[in-house]
Amino acid sequence: MGFQESMKALSDPTRREILKLLRKQKMSAGEICAHFPTAGATVSHHLSILKQADLVRCEKEGKFIYYELNLSVMEELMAWFQGFFKGGNQ
Repeated sequence: MGFQESMKALSDPTRREILKLLRKQKMSAGEICAHFPTAGATVSHHLSILKQADLVRCEKEGKFIYYELNLSVMEELMAWFQGFFKGGNQ
């Protein structure tokens, strides 16, 4: 996915909070939902947007789906931000 999709995904505070949770470890959808007062369908929608932006990956293990950060995309975003603040041409 492109930079625009990543930025759109990062624009929402709930999605940023999900990324913070996943920074520590991979988690199931149910574990992620437990951190939010909203309905599971809402959290599922946020996870879908993060997946579309390629910021998270999911993997099925048994009957659960586990989510984890896609570090390569996060590293690309960080490199862009660093270049932006340093005045680079990235």
